[in-house]
Amino acid sequence: MKEPAVSADPTQVLAFETDCHIFDGCGFPAPGLHSFLFEPLWGDADSNLYFNKPMLLALLGSLVVVGVFWAAFRKPKVVPGKLQMVVEAGYDFIRRGVVYETIGKKEGEKYVPLIVSLFFFVWMMNLWSVIPVAQFPVTSIIAYPAVLALIVYVLWVSLTFKRHGFVGFFKNVTGYDKSLGAVLPLAMVIEFFSNLLVRPFTHAVRLFANMFAGHTLLLLFTIASWYLLNGIGIAYAGVSFVMTIVMTAFELFIQALQAYVFVLLTCTYIQGALAENH
Repeated sequence: MKEPAVSADPTQVLAFETDCHIFDGCGFPAPGLHSFLFEPLWGDADSNLYFNKPMLLALLGSLVVVGVFWAAFRKPKVVPGKLQMVVEAGYDFIRRGVVYETIGKKEGEKYVPLIVSLFFFVWMMNLWSVIPVAQFPVTSIIAYPAVLALIVYVLWVSLTFKRHGFVGFFKNVTGYDKSLGAVLPLAMVIEFFSNLLVRPFTHAVRLFANMFAGHTLLLLFTIASWYLLNGIGIAYAGVSFVMTIVMTAFELFIQALQAYVFVLLTCTYIQGALAENH
């Protein structure tokens, strides 16, 4: 019986044998962790000094975001062109719909560039999943959401210290409230671990888990469409192909939603750091 083969080609995302079909005596080459592993494009994986496909996509994604904004605003016009109008709409949506609504206009204005950059960067990293040839969401590798969440975490901690001092920071992260009475010590311990440990973890994992699961489902239906393309299985292959299209459309929605949720939570943390009610 044939076994699924992990391609040595770093551009191969699906990692399955193209000559493997149902009724041919080979098992279904289900996607798994091997679908998220890539051979180095440069360097040696054993030395931990290498450059692979997700790194390349992250770099290209950064260049795409910078390039689009540069092209839209390098020569801004009073009557905007199509690109400037689209980018301005996206910028204004994040500024007004996320930053102003969460932090407020006065306090939030200085954080607009950061939040807009985070949103479009995360969205671009997610979008690679449905772009031909790339076909891989960078944020399905936990390291990338973790670093972004760490940036937000450091910002939140530093802002809280700067605004409230050490005592205020302690009250902020422990949810100190004398009205809680006897349960105050327990509530403070729970809030402390929730804010300092659980918060950055869930911030990263929420984005990672959704992109990991979404990409796995896309791989599952894509591989199944090819695997079933034999004999009577062709009818099932058609159903699987339709599901691939449906899941791709759904994934487009999830990609934008997860970028939105990531920056919305970021704004919530910043607002909590700046709040004066502690």
